[in-house]
Formats: sequence, structure tokens, C-alpha cells
Amino acid sequence: MIDVNDTIDTPTAVKLAPNGYTPTLDRLTRRIADFATLGEALDYAATGQRGMNFHDARGALVRAYPYAELRNDGLAHARRFVAMGLNKGDRLALVAETGPEFAACFFGAIYAGLWPVPLPLPTSFGGREAYVDQLVVMLTSSDPKLFLYPPELEEFALAAATKLGIAARNWDSLAEIDSAAVALPEASGDEIGYLQYSSGSTRFPHGVAVTHRALLDNLRAHGIGVEVQDSDRCISWLPWYHDMGLVGCMLSPVANQLSVDYLKTEDFARRPLAWLDLISRNPGTTLSYSPTFGYDICSRRMSSQTKAADRFDLSRWRIAGNGADMIRPDVMQAFVDEFADAGFKASSFCPSYGLAEATLAVSIMPPGEGIRLELVEESELSGVGTPAQERPRRYRAVVNCGKPVVGMEVEIRGPDGTPSGESSIGKLFARGSSIMAGYFRDEESTRACLSEDGWLDTGDMGYLSNGYVFIVGRAKDMIIINGRNHWPQDIEWAVEQLPGFKSGDIAAFAITGPLGEETPAVLVHCRVSDPGERGRLRDDIRERVRAITGITPVVELVPPRTLPRTSSGKLSRTKARNLYLSGEIIPFDVAA
Repeated sequence: MIDVNDTIDTPTAVKLAPNGYTPTLDRLTRRIADFATLGEALDYAATGQRGMNFHDARGALVRAYPYAELRNDGLAHARRFVAMGLNKGDRLALVAETGPEFAACFFGAIYAGLWPVPLPLPTSFGGREAYVDQLVVMLTSSDPKLFLYPPELEEFALAAATKLGIAARNWDSLAEIDSAAVALPEASGDEIGYLQYSSGSTRFPHGVAVTHRALLDNLRAHGIGVEVQDSDRCISWLPWYHDMGLVGCMLSPVANQLSVDYLKTEDFARRPLAWLDLISRNPGTTLSYSPTFGYDICSRRMSSQTKAADRFDLSRWRIAGNGADMIRPDVMQAFVDEFADAGFKASSFCPSYGLAEATLAVSIMPPGEGIRLELVEESELSGVGTPAQERPRRYRAVVNCGKPVVGMEVEIRGPDGTPSGESSIGKLFARGSSIMAGYFRDEESTRACLSEDGWLDTGDMGYLSNGYVFIVGRAKDMIIINGRNHWPQDIEWAVEQLPGFKSGDIAAFAITGPLGEETPAVLVHCRVSDPGERGRLRDDIRERVRAITGITPVVELVPPRTLPRTSSGKLSRTKARNLYLSGEIIPFDVAA
């Protein structure tokens, strides 16, 4: 183990590849996250040649950042934090911009015994005030001793910090503080390593407290699950304030000693095919992850471009991870159809299931098995059977999300709390070494989802089949009409089959009708300007939804980019419902 008082001479110790990147291959003996703390993991990775590589919007290398350099910068920041009067266990809030500054501050907090708290970047929805309000809520919850931010976000960050009286500074100013040789605290595996806010944290945020032991156990399970190889290299555009980006694509490469290439999330949003360009130029066997919408947007962007084979080489993409939201088999098939001639293999898809409360991964598909589906009849999904002769039989394709990772148990329970049988749909519970310690300063919410014997109520519905995990939806999103359960994903998918719509254009949820009855409501992005055409479109949507639910829904056409998303890009049905009911989402006028 390297002593924290030692530094590594980066210019002579690390040899960059001829293209300026940190190398894919290294002589350092691979360790699959078998460390006691995250700091110890970086100490080991820093003795090798690998590291982080940051790219601009067009995928050009901006900076190679070897783990040796990250460690030295992290230690310097740790000593600055101690000199500033921060003590072990204090929270350090950080705007999680993808770059070396955040990484150095994050690991500086780890070395100083602080709890780093990654906070989101602004989104396109809501503007300045909405972002400041979001920061205020999370800062209030985490109660940090210091708030660090990139200089370009000073106006937002200081507005939030001033409201709460929190010390704040841009992280470039840390260089003004002397990094004196001060003693750094020891850390143990059972201590809290960081706080992770889930992407849906808004009015009542839940800061997930993750110990070093839980983190390293999950990172080890991740490394084993994807069968990490010496020739592997990670590529990511995922945000570092979301668990899949932070844990899966920042901390896992450190703990499993992988070089990794980054695009900023906003750069991916503007030029999504830069992600595939980066994969194509990558000389190593590639690991890269995305929610369904990332694959979807790439397929759509290619529709007006040249053949994929003329631009991309995706033949080395070994693990194309998919998670963080419901996995859409039609989107995955469209991606295969579009990029097969560029060498992409359908067997590279690696569906997974996880959540911040489990650190990250609960289940991962064994590499090479790809997307596997089961067709589930509607009555089984809803939990209320309807005689077959009364209606046509309808099925939904449910994606296999793999097997529980090492150290994780999964159990499906029925409404009475007892375990369900094989292929029976119920609520998914998980127990294992990487389950959270609890929600920060929220014992009531912790007790509501985490039992004394360690079982976590995930809030997700699914079933087990032959040892594999299948997820069918979020329990809280369920729409219940006349005693029948309907998944909003099914309603949204049905509307998306009409011409001109794509994933994310529709939000379905339940509202209360004038007589107190539950009614399905559907908000739909509309790109049609003629009122008469809007009326016909609304009627078509209404008929589609009526065919699924048997109930006439409320259909509202809204301007494009109106439907809110979480900080990780997921559609937020709850927020859409609240904004609609409060009058903040204003529908178009539609001809009767």
C-alpha cells in the first residue's frame, strides 16, 4: 500500500500511449476491487499506467489524466480541506461536472475523510430558478460544510448557497490555499464514503449513504459480472451525479484499473454520434453503458446519414450495457438493425438492473447472452384476470435483466409480503453487502424501505424466472382504473406507435375525475400547428389508449420539450402530473 504522504512522479512514472491517451494495457496485476476503502483503490490504480481521458464535443482528446496524477491532486486537495477546518464526516457538496476538477475534489474529500455529495448540473427544463431551487433542496438535505462548483456556474451556485448561508467557492480557487503537510485521517470500510442523491430527488430528496465496504463490494460484483479483461477500456457520457455514471463509469474503472474515455453529457446530447465515433477509434475491447434513450437517439440520428459501416467500427464493443430505466426491446432491435453493418453484435447488449440504494448493480446479464425476452399476458401484468373470450389476448415483451450479482439476494413478494413463486409478479426486494446504510438523516424513510434484517424494498415490480430477474415497472407509477392495474409504459408505447412520435414524447398517469373516479391522463408532445389536425391526432391517441384500458382518457397535446425529466434524463411522470395539475404545463387549444 502507498503511504498517503508519498506522491508519484507522474511525468516519469506514467507513459502515455502514442495517441496521447492513457494506455489500455498495463503490466499492473489486475485486482477486482478487493480493497478496504476507495482511497486504497486509487492508491493501487495510481501505481499503474491507466487513467481518465477527457474529450471535447467532437470527441477530440482534451486531457489525459493518469490515476497517479489524480491521486496526487486528490491528496493535495485533502490537505487543503483539512487546512480549511473541515473535519472527518463533514459533507462536501460538489457540482458533478465531468472533468478532472470534480474527480480531484471528490477523491480529495475521500482522502480527508469527508463525505462528497455529487450534485446535478442544470437541465434544459425549468431554467435558472428551477436549478437554484433544486440545489437549495439538496444542500438543505445534505448540510455540507463547503460547496464547490465550476466557475461557469457561479451565479447559480452562489444564489443557492447564499439562501442557506453555506460556505461556497469555485474549485479553481482551491489552488490559492496552501496544501501543507497535515495529517490525514485513517478510514475504515464501515465508514460512510459518500452520499448519492437519486435522480428523482426533488421536493423530498433522499441522500443515500454508502459505506466504503458497500461500494467496493458492488464494484467487485460489477467487475466479476462483466468479466473484466486486460484489454477492456470504458467509454462514457453518463453524468457523474447519477449512480450509473458515478459508480459504474467513474469509480468502477478506478477500483478495477481500467482506462476510461469521457464525453460530457451535454456534448453527447448535442452530438450523440460522437459517442460511437469514440468507440470506433478505441483500440481496446470496449465497455460502454447507456439508458435506452441513448441507443434510441443514435439510431434516429443515423436515419439521415450515410451507412453506419462507412463511419463506425463497433466490432470491439464487448459490453453494451443498458439500465437505469425500462429497457425497450424495440429500441434495442432498431439499434442492431442500424449498426450491425458497422460490426455491432446483438450479443454485446448487457441488460442490468440496479438502484442507488443498492449502491448500483442488483443484477447483470451474463456477457454474450444479449437481450432475451419473455412475453407476458396483460392479465398477469395487471394482476386482475379477464376471461379470454371477453377480449383479445395482449402481451408485453419483458426484458431479462440478468442474474443477481455476487453478494446480492433477490426475492419477489406478493401483496401480503410473502415470497412469490416462480414467474409470479410482485414487488422486488434485495439484500446484500452493498445495500445502503440508510438515507442520510431520514430514519423514517429508511425504516419504510429497509428492514432490520437487511431487505430493501426497491419499489419495483418484477418476477424471477430460472434465476433471472425481469422488471415490469415501478409500483408507484401504476395506474389503477376500476380495480385493474395498467402500466404507464404500455400506454406510452401504444401512443408511440403512431407516426411522428418517439420515446419520451408521452407521459401517462392517473388523475381524479369530476366524480372522484380515477382516470388515465396522457400528455403528448405535439409538433402539429393546425388546430384541426391536432383534433384528429387527439382522437387517434384517445382511441389507442381506450383500446388498452377500456377507459376514455384525458388527452392533452403540449409543446415539444415540455415534459420534465430527472437529472439523469428519465421521464418524470410524477413531476409531469404535478405540473399539469398546478397549471404550469399549458396544453394547446385543440379543435373539437
